[in-house]
Amino acid sequence: MKKLETAIRLREERKLKESNEILINLVKEYPNDAMVNYQCAWSFDVLGLEINAVPYYEKAILIGLDDEDLQSAFLGLGSTYRTLGQYEKSKEVFEKALFKFPENRAIKVFYAMTLYNLKEHSKAMEILLCDLTQTSLDGNIKKYKKAIEFYSDKLDRIW
Repeated sequence: MKKLETAIRLREERKLKESNEILINLVKEYPNDAMVNYQCAWSFDVLGLEINAVPYYEKAILIGLDDEDLQSAFLGLGSTYRTLGQYEKSKEVFEKALFKFPENRAIKVFYAMTLYNLKEHSKAMEILLCDLTQTSLDGNIKKYKKAIEFYSDKLDRIW
């Protein structure tokens, strides 16, 4: 689809409004195309119009995307709900995403942000600390990996 490719290229060139206009028209033309809906949602997100992105993310996920785009759509929708202050919806989206893609560390990090907003600080820290130990190349983090992981779910415990 040539118009979709053009809209994506325009977004990459930071011509965000032009890209968004093309995508809005494409959604009108192809309302049941998951990729068109997903790209339209993304175009609203980069414009800072998160509230407008929600229905397009939801529809794209409902219609179905390949795994790579689905992960990004889940992340986009969950993050958008979080920025809109809809923390419970954000949590629900991220939990669905993590059930389907448990190894996606970016989704875990955004989920931890949502947990923080929900005052679930201990769980948020546990997720972040464990991901830190799993991904860090820093020698000192590696040196204390076992200790960090051990304490990750015991932050409120007094010894």
